[in-house]
Amino acid sequence: MTAMLYTQREASARLRLSERTLERFRVTGFGPPFIKAGRRVLYRQSDLDEWIASDSARVAGENRCNIEGDS
Repeated sequence: MTAMLYTQREASARLRLSERTLERFRVTGFGPPFIKAGRRVLYRQSDLDEWIASDSARVAGENRCNIEGDS
């Protein structure tokens, strides 16, 4: 089975983020896992899907705490 790979432009469109934000996430370690192929940066579809799911769970938990007034 061959993994679907996205360029930075394609990944940013899929995530609805600017390419610059995706670059910043890559530098800070916040973003989805990526692959360096020479000078190219590529993202696996499965890594994007997992990152979306994990980030959604984290954000939902943070919002719940903020609404309830928990620290």
